[in-house]
Amino acid sequence: MQIQHNISLKPYNTFGIDVVAKHFVTVSTLKELTVVLENTNYPEKFILGGGSNLLLTKNVDALIIHINIKGITICSETEDHVFVQANAGENWHEFVLWSLQHNFGGLENLSLIPGNVGTSPIQNIGAYGVELKDVFYSCEAININTKNTETFSNADCEFGYRNSIFKQDAKGQYIISSVTFKLTKRNHTLHTNYGAIKNELEVMGVSQPTITDISKAVITIRNSKLPNPKEIGNSGSFFKNPVISTSNYKTLLQQFPDMPCYKVSENEVKIPAGWLIELAGFKGKRLDNYGVHQKQALVLVNYGGAKGSDIFKLSQIIQKTVKRIFNITIESEVNIL
Repeated sequence: MQIQHNISLKPYNTFGIDVVAKHFVTVSTLKELTVVLENTNYPEKFILGGGSNLLLTKNVDALIIHINIKGITICSETEDHVFVQANAGENWHEFVLWSLQHNFGGLENLSLIPGNVGTSPIQNIGAYGVELKDVFYSCEAININTKNTETFSNADCEFGYRNSIFKQDAKGQYIISSVTFKLTKRNHTLHTNYGAIKNELEVMGVSQPTITDISKAVITIRNSKLPNPKEIGNSGSFFKNPVISTSNYKTLLQQFPDMPCYKVSENEVKIPAGWLIELAGFKGKRLDNYGVHQKQALVLVNYGGAKGSDIFKLSQIIQKTVKRIFNITIESEVNIL
């Protein structure tokens, strides 16, 4: 473990934004992490995981602590379930593939989501009808102030749509070091309600899908819609899908009869933010070396050499335009630094 200085963060964020960290260190063990946290020479510290949910808009005048703690452990199991602990530095998609290789069910709909395991509970990652909270059992997190390790249960995390206690009351107070998942060993619950998954399974000629079939379908769908960060810089979905009241939705239908929605509760529906952004005219819009992806309006992209501040300004313009047209506020999923 060695603290480096004036290091480019371009390789450490999926947007590929080239800003400089004044100080940078990679930690591979809990002991190394504790030592760094106790280092008083660097009062300003910033925790970096997979860099997939981050837009860097300026140089970072702090010590970047890159979490690279690896390891997957089967903690316990019954006839029906297995409890698997994955350390924070494990790549999320590789962990999903590991679970499928062992025929452990629950993560297949979350295939190909960028990022690492440690950051997955923070925004309660989700896709195609499944959220992290559905398979989350507990996590261990280091209290930055006390340096003690604390355990958070599912209920403790206060999960919501793309939300958790780590984005609210506990924001900036903890570093998640590992996550334990409760996965199925048999009688897997298959989530195929999303039309895209059903259609893709039909294309695959699969009528009785396995968890691996669903994962393959999800990977194909995501590859068809979303750019590979290794080819075009992006952070996946930049905006959350807004949740509005059912009464407001019915009013909007009078002006926008094709507006899609997903039922959240008796009184609320979720509107696809991509649909709103596309109708507002931004899908495929390119401004020099950055813009909105041509296939998915939710995705802002860096075509090469873009500034994070320019991408951030574009996101603000999109938000203001959507608000003006639909009177709906769309929020960023991505952390802005």
